[in-house]
Amino acid sequence: MKNTIGKEYIAPWEKAFERILSPLEEFIHRQTTSGVLLMLCAIAALIIANSPWREAYHHLLALPFTIGVEGFQLSKSVHHWINDGLMALFFFVVGLELKREMLVGELADLKQALLPIIAAVGGMLVPALLYMSINSDGHTFDGWGIPMATDIAFALGTLALLGNRIPKNLLTFLVALAIVDDLGAVVVIALFYTESLQLPALATAAVVLALLIALNRGGIRWSVPYILLGVVLWIAMLKSGVHATLAGIFLAFTIPMRPKYDPKRFLAHIDDMVGKIREAYGREANIVINDVLRSRVQALGTGVHLVQAPAQILEHKLHLPSAYLVIPIFSLANAGIPIDGISLGTVITHPVSLGIVAGLVLGKLLGIVGFTWVAVKAGVTTLPQALNFRHIIGVGLMGGIGFTMSIFIAELGFAHHPQDLLMAKTGILFASLLAGVSGFIWLYLTAEKQVQASAPH
Repeated sequence: MKNTIGKEYIAPWEKAFERILSPLEEFIHRQTTSGVLLMLCAIAALIIANSPWREAYHHLLALPFTIGVEGFQLSKSVHHWINDGLMALFFFVVGLELKREMLVGELADLKQALLPIIAAVGGMLVPALLYMSINSDGHTFDGWGIPMATDIAFALGTLALLGNRIPKNLLTFLVALAIVDDLGAVVVIALFYTESLQLPALATAAVVLALLIALNRGGIRWSVPYILLGVVLWIAMLKSGVHATLAGIFLAFTIPMRPKYDPKRFLAHIDDMVGKIREAYGREANIVINDVLRSRVQALGTGVHLVQAPAQILEHKLHLPSAYLVIPIFSLANAGIPIDGISLGTVITHPVSLGIVAGLVLGKLLGIVGFTWVAVKAGVTTLPQALNFRHIIGVGLMGGIGFTMSIFIAELGFAHHPQDLLMAKTGILFASLLAGVSGFIWLYLTAEKQVQASAPH
């Protein structure tokens, strides 16, 4: 075996120093990849649910799972642990994204944020009204929040397939719109999909939330106390009747976002540390056997890590497990719909699926495009540079991809009505497929014409 110790070589990790991605670019890249994985898991769930393994699939999800010690235990089915437990991590990451965008991101400047906010409001209001017009009474009315949601991973993944055919700021516009949409979905879940309240547990949650805020205001930047109190907050929310996943949002908003460092002092420290690394390297170039060099490099990495805001660090660390583990598992557990016994006519005529398809495909398009057009024509805001209403129509269509959050709300709204839940999930899948394909085709055709029109003569 050839000995390479002490020899210079180019390692793949060295490229990491040259890759400079903004938080938004990193977010878009991960959501795009997550969208592809989400699609594969949804297809896998559909195949399993319509195969000889369907009984084993449903049996696995119904298995009881208990955690805790004698006298203090939580026992729920695997399906409930996924939807109430794992999804709390997803909501925590969503909360961190929301906080960052509102403080320093696309939603920090009100003038810049006004257009996606108005578009998102239209994209939530019109679909809900369309659904209500079809399901005006009875228990099916409870599904009105389902078509309000846009799946950011699926929508970004579909939009990113167009590559350089679309302006980059169209992705930015969709991200901002979908984040406002997520915030709207969270508010809807908190206010309208809450069971009967248990006041003692709710009071406990309020006390824990006050403690978290006190940690933030007191300048505590170590993440462990926040996480421990976050677990207590989740349990209290679970017992209170308010959906437990909202604990993730509340916890995220208490994590410190602003970095606590002096730029001049930090740069001086880095210069000093690099000098010490260079000095150690001069004695022995091989980091494997040079303990001083290795310790200096580790100290540099630790210092660079600690200078970042705790919320920034947690968002970076948890985005991977959220996007590549939590959401795919949620998809596998919730997208398993037995479509072999469902006719297309049943889906089209059933009021729940019809309301959802109308809301996601037509309502999102009318709401996003209509509200944007009124806002621009009224002079309230303007379209970003390089964007036109053909792009907005494409986003309006892709906004109808409502997979993750729509299924989540459907599970809440039709928890006691399995047939309606089946129709809701079928409608969500059908509408999301129709919206994604039509949005892609629309932008592909109009963007191609736009490129040809703008080509130099």
